[in-house]
Amino acid sequence: MGLVLVIEGLIYCGFPNLARKLATEVLATPENMLRMGGLVAVAVGVGVVWLARG
Repeated sequence: MGLVLVIEGLIYCGFPNLARKLATEVLATPENMLRMGGLVAVAVGVGVVWLARG
């Protein structure tokens, strides 16, 4: 969780215009695409943790 906060903080601190653009695009993205993207992110995250612990 800490690493996620570091990466998010770097985006907002280093690239504020990019963060605004991404936020605008998220608002325009259909809900089902956001859900699928979230599901893929969860699956990849679980896979990375599983590999790191194994």
